[in-house]
Amino acid sequence: MPAPRLLLLPAVLALVASCAAAAPSSPADEPGDVPEIRPEVLAELPHDPAAFTQGFELRDGTLYEGTGRVGESEIRATDPETGQVRGATPLPPSYFGEGITVVGDRIWQLTWTDGVALEWDRASLRLLREVPIDGEGWGLCADTGPDGGPRVVRSDGTDRLRFHDPADLRETGSVPVTLDGRPLPELNELECVGDRVWANVWRTDRIVRIDPATGVVDAVVDASGLLDPDRRRGTDVLNGIAHVSGDEFLLTGKLWPSTFRVRLAVPGN
Repeated sequence: MPAPRLLLLPAVLALVASCAAAAPSSPADEPGDVPEIRPEVLAELPHDPAAFTQGFELRDGTLYEGTGRVGESEIRATDPETGQVRGATPLPPSYFGEGITVVGDRIWQLTWTDGVALEWDRASLRLLREVPIDGEGWGLCADTGPDGGPRVVRSDGTDRLRFHDPADLRETGSVPVTLDGRPLPELNELECVGDRVWANVWRTDRIVRIDPATGVVDAVVDASGLLDPDRRRGTDVLNGIAHVSGDEFLLTGKLWPSTFRVRLAVPGN
């Protein structure tokens, strides 16, 4: 006759526990081993507290900055030491400016939800043309693709990096970004350095370093506390990464009164 159900229950529970203990854990269940670092502050420099910073890039002694908000968006050339604006051009008044990157003698600038990117003459900050872009525009940087040719990398608020032809911003591919095996969305302002892409994570004080060949995050920066609580009040998020040289960077945020020159020393690099 069948065994009574009450007698079978302990055996079933024991079998389930045994199987669970023997099953290998998935990568998503395992603790992450991505190094987390803190910036070493080398200097504090002035930054326009009215600048809603969306793009930040240092090139040949000039700090180029793209700012946002409808009716206030600009492309700027500034002095990296003093924060003084050397030249600025407003975007068309209906556009919300986003990330920028220098490509030769031109600057590309994204717009948030307007469906276009703007190409500027780098020397004069004169608008040259507008080109269509699918999806939202967040961050932008320029690097070298796997074929050895130049390319532009874009974030759009999702967990993907998108690759574009620098001549006309035609999309050529994309890669999903993961941290400890999980998708990492809301990638914002970008900075391409060597074979890595550094990205602000929106609404956090984190910056991540991404291998664009795989989309894997291999370093995390905890940049909390750069501004003390009193000065942080009334500002917006950390959002500005400009490479200086080696492991030195400039970091700032939207409406921040300061830019910080920092060292980001990743172990093993």
